[in-house]
Amino acid sequence: MNDSQWFKKPGNDGSHMPMRHLSPKVLCLKKMTHGLNPAWKIMLSLLMPAMLAVQALAMMEVHVPEQPVVVLHGRDATLNCSFSPAGPFNLSDLSVFWQLTDTKRSVHGYWEGHDQLADQAERFANRTSLFPAQLGLGNTSLQLSRVVVADEGSYTCFIRVQDYGSAALLLQVAALYSKPVVTLMPESNLRPGDEVALTCVAYGGYPEADVIWQDGGGHNLTDNITNSLVANEEGLFTMTSVLKVLLEPNSTYSCRLINPLLGEEGYAFVTITGQNITFPPVALWVTIGLAVCLLVLLIALAAVCRRKIKESCEEARREAEEAKELEEEESKTAMTLLKS
Repeated sequence: MNDSQWFKKPGNDGSHMPMRHLSPKVLCLKKMTHGLNPAWKIMLSLLMPAMLAVQALAMMEVHVPEQPVVVLHGRDATLNCSFSPAGPFNLSDLSVFWQLTDTKRSVHGYWEGHDQLADQAERFANRTSLFPAQLGLGNTSLQLSRVVVADEGSYTCFIRVQDYGSAALLLQVAALYSKPVVTLMPESNLRPGDEVALTCVAYGGYPEADVIWQDGGGHNLTDNITNSLVANEEGLFTMTSVLKVLLEPNSTYSCRLINPLLGEEGYAFVTITGQNITFPPVALWVTIGLAVCLLVLLIALAAVCRRKIKESCEEARREAEEAKELEEEESKTAMTLLKS
């Protein structure tokens, strides 16, 4: 439908409706002015605003949700829109038109008793439908299938039976983040007092999540973080949050992600123990050298002790043998004296 087929409806919403939906009196008035002399044209043109004002006063009340409609990515959304018919009407007299409020792109059209999709924006093709069985009851809600991030925004519902009305609602898209994962960099060669970076990453969510970092004592560390977002081809985010802290052994740090639309919370933590902290290379080699020297000293001391013990044992054995020989010699001398 080109721009020449639309007129600006008097009122605050600045909305448009097809010219065929002008009241018969207004259309008649426009035809009457064609070909008339200037005086008659001026007179009739003065009546035109009055006729339009009367038509504006006849605007019907259209009902849409006051709160944003939140739908999960990939699911179907129902954009509720309804009106209260003044009385029975023929569906052939009903016109329904859904469009994007900001860009005026056509989302779905219905008039003359069936869907009118010739001007529908390409990205909505095969994804929109009304509820035909409920149109006669005043339900002109739109079903939008397989919602994506690009569908987020304001939608306006236009309705025309005998009177005219419109209202806009807001569609918001949400997606669950993956469970966050916290990593420590660097992971080795750490010394107490070193600055380390704790990184919390979660994937596939929307919109941007709120990130809260805390230490083991529950103290908020969010002022020391840097957040970044990267969108994939579907518009879903990879959320990365980096916290820099001074290294302390046996410390716990936690990362909590909160989706502002879903209230969803993802939680992860990391504990830095003494196993993460190592000595610097120079100190390590000094320690190894001292250990080797101590080991050599112990081995040497053991060898000396063993030799001393061996010598003591041999000396004791010699003394025992000498004592035995002396005892035997004394026994022989005593026997000789007795014989003589």
